[in-house]
Amino acid sequence: MATSGDLPTGFGELEVLTVGTVLLVEALSGLSLNGLTIFSFCKTRELRTPNHLLVLSLAVADSGISLNALIAAISSLLRHWPYGLEGCQAHGFQGFVTALASISGSAAIAWGRCHHHCTRSLLGWDTAVSLVIFVWLSSAFWAALPLLGWGHYNYEPLGTCCTLDYSRGDRNFTSFLFTMAFFNFLVPLFITLTSYQLMKQKFARSGRLQVNTTLPTRTLLLGWGPYALLYFYAAIMDVNSISPKLQMVPALIAKMVPTVNAINYALCNELLCGGFSLGLLPQKGKQDRTQ
Repeated sequence: MATSGDLPTGFGELEVLTVGTVLLVEALSGLSLNGLTIFSFCKTRELRTPNHLLVLSLAVADSGISLNALIAAISSLLRHWPYGLEGCQAHGFQGFVTALASISGSAAIAWGRCHHHCTRSLLGWDTAVSLVIFVWLSSAFWAALPLLGWGHYNYEPLGTCCTLDYSRGDRNFTSFLFTMAFFNFLVPLFITLTSYQLMKQKFARSGRLQVNTTLPTRTLLLGWGPYALLYFYAAIMDVNSISPKLQMVPALIAKMVPTVNAINYALCNELLCGGFSLGLLPQKGKQDRTQ
């Protein structure tokens, strides 16, 4: 961890400022766009459907990731972590919970869309609520395990944010990593990929492509894949052979996921876009609903 006034090991003044600025931009864009999604759901009655509840849950998780990035950005611009070891543990736990909830939430949306388009039956409130509860309880369970001793939270190479400690590479980390990654990355990735493939086949027969079937899977792979590769490399090799600057790249990429998700699931959705205008322009919204 960098102390006050000292630059983190392996980083120059400009590099620390660049990382802090990138994190700040990612945090503000993610909070703004996902905040609009949450605002629209709360203000617009037409959006309060089971399928949109899954999108709301994802927006809350992505807002949490962006909030985590905002704290990291402030610390980076201060050039040190000002919240102590307990603050690091809380920061790591909060970031891990919301990251896992975002990954599983994307899979839940994929399954909900597949259920709707392939079976032509509406998703029920009981199913949607159960999915949301499962996503968050499961994420909290896995994120709490490092606090209980299976895995650890520690500072990232920059020393101004905290995440799952992959620097040890011991049996404790390896066993936690492979078990956690199977249930929280590979399984959601499989559900997402399979659901959108089934939808693509369905749309191919009907000739109407109503949903982007490739972007969600690509977002999971490109957004969280670099983190997964870094963790797996740390489990089998000496991660210190990778420069601290390069180790920070997966974190910066992952913090962009909330913005991409908001664009894909909200801004590209006509109903949600309509919800933005209905929520921001109440008088116009009343006239539209009357029409």
